[in-house]
Amino acid sequence: MLNNTSNIASVLIESLPYIQKFQNKTIVIKYGGNAMADESLKSGFARDIVLMKSVGMNPIVVHGGGPQIGNILEKIGKQSAFVAGMRITDSETMDVVEMVLGGLVNKQIVNLIHQHGGHSIGLTGKDGRLITAKKLKKADHLTSEIIDLGHVGEVETIDISVIDLLLKEDFIPVIAPIGVGKDGFSYNINADLVASSIAQALNAEKLILLTNTPGLLDADDNLLTGLDLKAVDKLIQQGTIYGGMLPKISCALSAVKNKVRAAHIIDGRVAHAVLLEVFTDSGVGTLISNE
Repeated sequence: MLNNTSNIASVLIESLPYIQKFQNKTIVIKYGGNAMADESLKSGFARDIVLMKSVGMNPIVVHGGGPQIGNILEKIGKQSAFVAGMRITDSETMDVVEMVLGGLVNKQIVNLIHQHGGHSIGLTGKDGRLITAKKLKKADHLTSEIIDLGHVGEVETIDISVIDLLLKEDFIPVIAPIGVGKDGFSYNINADLVASSIAQALNAEKLILLTNTPGLLDADDNLLTGLDLKAVDKLIQQGTIYGGMLPKISCALSAVKNKVRAAHIIDGRVAHAVLLEVFTDSGVGTLISNE
């Protein structure tokens, strides 16, 4: 674990080959879970993103904020309801989602990056029509009846022109996963899905998904890493990968199948997890590659 500046410097000295390898490469990081709740982890994450930018990489942050949305809804007396892990989002809830993700959470991340010497701009997928969304249609697994989740969407298209402009001017983009439909409505989109879609659109070097688990585990709870597409498919067929990990794996696989060199599922509860995954041989999570 990296506890202080000298330890960070030590790792960076040992990691010069990685720094050179990934210079000018785009790395999309989905930021969420415990990493967004613990003050020390939040500060460390922002510092690490600034460090990545300072050594020549192009980090892009896509963030979630489900717990923060839930807290605000509770304060205004509105009960949250979920279907298959997705929040049913009526118009009133969508207003809260936009306020929390596009305002409160997004600007907190931007501010932390600025505090650590970085230059960042926060935006949602609605800005510059970065994310065109469409309404997500969810079928009940028992009746096949379509369940109306309201303003819950999925990515239809990504327009990278806004991101390209920010990267050209050396800004770190911080993106809230809200898209706009052709119908003019706003849609709340899963942050993993948005991060994967943006990584694919940019032909990113890496997609990094921060989670509240060590990564992919086998039946004996051993960490699995260094996986290719065939190995992951086999784990799914065997039932080793199941439940809530399947959507995350689906996002990782989609990225790797579409010109993203590698996807990483890492433990956001580990201090400096992103740096350790990128700059060390052992890493701190699961690596899935197309090689």
